[in-house]
Amino acid sequence: MTKEREFDVIIWGGTGFTGSLVVEYIYNNYKNKSLKWAIAGRSIEKLNNVRLKFADDSIPIISANSDDLASLQSMVKRSKVVCTTVGPYALYGSNLVKACVESKTHYCDLAGEVQWIRKMIDQYHQKAKSNNVKIVNCCGFDSIPSDMGVYFIYKDALKLNKTISKIEMRVAGAKGGISGGTYESLSNVNKEALKDNEIFKTVISPYGLNPIGEQSGPDKYDLRKVKYDKTSKNWIGPFIMAAINTKIVRRSNALSGYLYGKDFEYDEATLGGKGFNGRVKSVLMSIPLAIVMLAKPGSIIKKMVDKILPSAGEGPSKKDRENGYFNLRFYVTYKDGSNSIAKVTGDRDPGYGSTSKMLSESAICLAMDKLDSLDGVITPSTAMGDNLLERLENKSGLTFNIKHI
Repeated sequence: MTKEREFDVIIWGGTGFTGSLVVEYIYNNYKNKSLKWAIAGRSIEKLNNVRLKFADDSIPIISANSDDLASLQSMVKRSKVVCTTVGPYALYGSNLVKACVESKTHYCDLAGEVQWIRKMIDQYHQKAKSNNVKIVNCCGFDSIPSDMGVYFIYKDALKLNKTISKIEMRVAGAKGGISGGTYESLSNVNKEALKDNEIFKTVISPYGLNPIGEQSGPDKYDLRKVKYDKTSKNWIGPFIMAAINTKIVRRSNALSGYLYGKDFEYDEATLGGKGFNGRVKSVLMSIPLAIVMLAKPGSIIKKMVDKILPSAGEGPSKKDRENGYFNLRFYVTYKDGSNSIAKVTGDRDPGYGSTSKMLSESAICLAMDKLDSLDGVITPSTAMGDNLLERLENKSGLTFNIKHI
């Protein structure tokens, strides 16, 4: 990548709900620092409005269009990193990845769309490696807490000379809302998977994002029912983000040369609680996921859900974002038979308050920190490792801790 660029970071999609939160975060935390950044999108008028509301008129704005490759290439050549919040990425993201790879510009996003990430890996991983470019997907709640949580546990095990056998992540608590953009992305994944059998196979395969030839291992399909979990001694149910998180963790393992081991096992679920009440709670928590999965294009359920959930560009209020949180518990089993419990927590609602901070720090990490040489279409932990872990703990309101039992 060319070192001398006009900007360190360009925020693409600054007029969207999450994009505006990224603008606000970077302005509030880096306005008096040496970071050079700009806001980009389609509409100059909307960009001006966002700049006036969340920043000031000293922040440059750039107009480009996701359908116009030339305009995207012109934009990305000006920056070390492009940080994008424009989804569904399967509809609006491919040209931007192409432009970044060709222009040797690092990239990070919030994509949780398995089928699209697989497509980007197949199309651009090798060229991105050749061009020394880092294309980093899943830099929000999906999948930084999972990916960096496992990386944190690995680093701790290394100090103790232990080898991890299995990690079972359980969502112990979370409070937050959903934006229209997130729901639109989920709907698009369902739509594409129903149309194309190969996409469906990729979406449900435990190793669907692993390198070709390395798509097998001990893990099975993500949990789809309520069951009693012997490890946590709780009833558990499906976790909607497991579909992407588990695949990112397994891709990280493969890309790193199997630091966690070729027989490493990983899964995710949501804790319901103990006894009869825990079982009922698990069932009740599974209902929204079931409704979203049943909301097929053109169905009555889809039309009903469309009316209930926010439209694209809308999301939780500031109060709701600030009152939100997440608490993830990682049950660790080592090969010597010992155990530990690690926790990753966030101080804002997972999907927006915490996600905007995680994405912002990922972009700044890519632009400003000295990182290892691994390039390509990669994951947060393999792209940024210790540097990102430090930023998450010191700047993003995340905590990582572990207790050996």
